[in-house]
Amino acid sequence: MSIRRKALIAAMALVAVAALWFATIGQNSTAAVQRTNDGKPNLNGIWQAVTTANWDIEAHQAEPGPRPEIMGAWGAQPGGLGIVEGGAIPYKPEALERKRQNLKNRMVTKVTNDPSRFDSGDPELQCYRPGVPRANYMPFPFQIFQGREQILMIYEYKASIRQVYVDPHLEAPVDSWMGWSNGSWDGDTLVVDVKGFNGHTWFDRAGNFATDALHIVERWTPRGRDHLMYEATIEDPNVYTRPWKISFPLYRRLEPNVQLLEFNCVPFVEELMYTPLGLYNPPDRPSR
Repeated sequence: MSIRRKALIAAMALVAVAALWFATIGQNSTAAVQRTNDGKPNLNGIWQAVTTANWDIEAHQAEPGPRPEIMGAWGAQPGGLGIVEGGAIPYKPEALERKRQNLKNRMVTKVTNDPSRFDSGDPELQCYRPGVPRANYMPFPFQIFQGREQILMIYEYKASIRQVYVDPHLEAPVDSWMGWSNGSWDGDTLVVDVKGFNGHTWFDRAGNFATDALHIVERWTPRGRDHLMYEATIEDPNVYTRPWKISFPLYRRLEPNVQLLEFNCVPFVEELMYTPLGLYNPPDRPSR
């Protein structure tokens, strides 16, 4: 038997072993999924993403923060491979220019309700609610409370809340930061249709954005006892040439004493936002 034939047989055997191993892992992952009394995957618990997408959902390198002369390495942006499938967001030319202007002016804190303005700054900087999907990959945990008719998601960041209406579906009474969520089950995957956004949404600190025409379809799929695969299809005909997707894993927090803590950022931004308007009165701060 020739050396080439022996190498080919060895390679085929290795592929067969690898395929069997991955199939076994997949079966074990499915078997490990906890279930509720009605047979649905049990999503109850505290979850968190481990990603740099809040800085930029596209691939990016590490960079200094906005004030390195004061903060040094504090506030620096970590590098990341991004969560956008295919690598790039399919912006329309005029929308791409607005994204660039958003990045340039992300530290501007002018108070405005006009989402078409380039100088309104990152909503996170001003402690607005993060919106969807950004709330799911911010560096803060969130908790899911799962019922048959509704699923409640509470985010540590600013105590933001989402109600997912499973049965019955309801229409949004008003546009909002977090949108309006209706859910259904596709096998073991929770599918959430999100509309009703207020048009101020940014996806990250890099200025990626959408308008009030934003429509998101999320897919929450268990991949084992303690992790989920999160996928979202994003479309906005005002901004993008076609729908596009993001995906990343979510991990269950397993510390025995884990709980959501308070992150009420409103007091942290009052001086930043209201001093230029002459509306800020510094509180008496105790000395340390």
